[in-house]
Amino acid sequence: MKHTYKISGMTCVGCKTSVEDALGNLKAITKISADLKKEEAVIEMTEHIPLEKLQETLMKAGLHYTIEVPGEEGHAHDHSHHHHKDEKPKEGNGVFYCPMGCEGDKTYDKAGSCPSCGMALIEQPKLSHATQYTCSMHPEIIKDEPGSCPICGMDLIPMEPTDDEEDKTYLNLLSKMKISVLFTLPIFIIAMADLIPGNPLGHVFSQITWNWIQFVLALPVVFYATWMFFERAYQSIVTWNLNMFTLIGIGSGIAFLFSIFALLFPDIFPDQFKTESGTVFVYFEAVTVILTLVLLGQLLEAKAHSQTSGAIKELLKLAPTEATLVTEDGDKVISIHDIKAGDLLRVKPGDKIPVDGKITDGHSSIDESMITGEPIPVDKNAGDAVSSGTINGTKSFVMQAEKVGSETLLSQIIQMVNNASRSRAPIQKLADKISKYFVPIVILISVATFFAWYSFGPEPAMVFAFVNAIAVLIIACPCALGLATPMSVMVGVGKGAQSGVLIKNAEALENLNKVDVLITDKTGTITEGKPSVEKVKSMSDYSEEDTIQFITSLNQYSEHPLAEAIVKYGKEKNIGLIAVDDFEAVMGKGIIGTVKDKKVAVGNEKLMEQIKADVAKNIDDEIVAEQKLGKTVSYISVDQQVIGYVAITDAIKETSKLAITTLQAEGVEVIMLTGDNKNTAKTVADQLHLSRFQAECLPQDKLKVIEELQAEGKIVAMAGDGINDAPALAQANIGIAMGTGTDVAIESSEVTLVKGDLIGIVKAINLGKAVMKNIKQNLFFAFVYNVLGVPVAAGVLYPVFGLLLSPMIAAAAMSFSSVSVIVNSLRLRTVSLTK
Repeated sequence: MKHTYKISGMTCVGCKTSVEDALGNLKAITKISADLKKEEAVIEMTEHIPLEKLQETLMKAGLHYTIEVPGEEGHAHDHSHHHHKDEKPKEGNGVFYCPMGCEGDKTYDKAGSCPSCGMALIEQPKLSHATQYTCSMHPEIIKDEPGSCPICGMDLIPMEPTDDEEDKTYLNLLSKMKISVLFTLPIFIIAMADLIPGNPLGHVFSQITWNWIQFVLALPVVFYATWMFFERAYQSIVTWNLNMFTLIGIGSGIAFLFSIFALLFPDIFPDQFKTESGTVFVYFEAVTVILTLVLLGQLLEAKAHSQTSGAIKELLKLAPTEATLVTEDGDKVISIHDIKAGDLLRVKPGDKIPVDGKITDGHSSIDESMITGEPIPVDKNAGDAVSSGTINGTKSFVMQAEKVGSETLLSQIIQMVNNASRSRAPIQKLADKISKYFVPIVILISVATFFAWYSFGPEPAMVFAFVNAIAVLIIACPCALGLATPMSVMVGVGKGAQSGVLIKNAEALENLNKVDVLITDKTGTITEGKPSVEKVKSMSDYSEEDTIQFITSLNQYSEHPLAEAIVKYGKEKNIGLIAVDDFEAVMGKGIIGTVKDKKVAVGNEKLMEQIKADVAKNIDDEIVAEQKLGKTVSYISVDQQVIGYVAITDAIKETSKLAITTLQAEGVEVIMLTGDNKNTAKTVADQLHLSRFQAECLPQDKLKVIEELQAEGKIVAMAGDGINDAPALAQANIGIAMGTGTDVAIESSEVTLVKGDLIGIVKAINLGKAVMKNIKQNLFFAFVYNVLGVPVAAGVLYPVFGLLLSPMIAAAAMSFSSVSVIVNSLRLRTVSLTK
């Protein structure tokens, strides 16, 4: 059971984590997710837990929060549960999220910086809303494409800004970068003037005057171009979510304040801090250069982040803006937003298909590469399904709209990619745990560096101590640690979507890397999933026509692929369908119902045993012979007497053998579990060289096999496409749904293959391995950088090599460390998933 509770009193991420940890220790609770913004928690439990027990648990943990049922605040004892349906993240501009995924799916309703890591929040792109254009002089003119106003001829302008938030962030940072460089360069030149032969600037003004000029020039850099860094540093300290901006704010802030005091009160400083002219050393050039370099790093990150979400942007471009509606008065061009389910739409050669539906008139070849990742066009005829965003070939056809707006496959893919890009992989917990202690440790190292240099360093010891302590603060970059996982996940999920592999969350990517057993269904997974009836044989007094009418009428109420094949066969034979009473689908066995007042059953041998039907030996022998040829055979029973059978063929997909061979070569054991009979299953297993299979499996049998394998320590992936596969898909470590399957199967899985092809599993596993390898590389870069950088900045090499690290060089290195992590993540876009 899943329930939602209102929790009052949470103020920060630490509060949220404490609530989750405290309640998560209760035995009956299997999962808890607290939302700081909504002040609520979604709790999954195996048995009812009284509200009083939950409140008592929080109090015992020292958490003085109030937990109540939504809508009953102040009436905690009136405890009734409400069904909770997971809410989808908001869509469209105006919803912001952290690019590093610090707080999972949490979103914000305004721009700003993440309260956890300090990174600038990014606005979600609009998922199914094309830009519309209007005339500034005639606002009644609204078009779906840019152009000119039909009234005045003026260029049409977007009704809403066309740049997404990532581009806005980049342009804003670019503007500040220009200002920062403009004022920092003269400060740097002034500070380095004594290194110029003859020191020409020294003849223009005195050193104290130049120091004041540096101060004035530094003001726009500190208080405008880079002031956001100090705001983030303050916020990080107040909320105790220490991050890279804590170090930057403290380091550059101390240097800036020191320089101001040096200007105003030079007499309070010891001689070690003074120049030959008696003025105190100021660090305006170090502060501005450091801040400018950090700003450069943020600028490069914003640009790179825009590239990591390129997959979503490319998917958004697939959505057409208008369609041709077929009406009684002729064809009419309408906006895609005006299409309704049931509308007839004409798709011309080369046009993008506007919504999901099926062809009603005509035929063509469709380029589905943008969704399936397969470059070969697919031939489509009347009755075949077509998807939004795919491209028509050289023929025109009419289609009927079935799914529109956010219900289309393209919109669902975009939503899934968007959600998965922001999900957190379990390996992220390692980086989070390290980052939690990293900043305090760096601050302690900085303090220790100051006192070590002050006590044991050469003269001027105070200056060495001050500069090296700041260098330690500046060079440490927890940002690189934080970016290591989310950037790889974002690029990897986008890469998968472009290859027809949809990943529901980052945890699935990590588990794909560990899979050592693949459980696969037969029908629709290994086989084409497009079964066709080879023959219906009546071995009784009932005519073949009557027998066909019995089974087609009964199967019209079933969604199983075999049922569809039987109904199609009946229609081809011009057999009329009649009403059925008491229809029942017996999971994993078949279907039963009353047709013409007779008890009719169609299914396997287990169903016949269940209904106690008599099977003549000659019928049984003939059925076994058909099964040994690899056919699926269903018994037909009327009034508990088997009167014949229906033989159905379902060809093995050409790619199944290649995919299974590839997986076996990579050390993945492939096991086929099917509800079909032993003879058919063995024939298929032999053709595919499967070492293990199990036939006549009910849903609970598949579940049991997976549980047994997991008990042995195996990481199990399950591939299936039907409702009967849903329990096994949910139990497996990785559930893989074939995109040709049912919504229930897709909902129960972590990975969806758009094309419904076993080659997609190869792609998915290779993607998981590539992403995890990339994440580990990123974490290695971040760890090694910090492990080496901090000691060098502290001056451990000085006694032997005389090397010290300038705070300015430290700032440059710090900025580019996080950029290097992003660049490495972007390499995933070029990875081949079919090797």
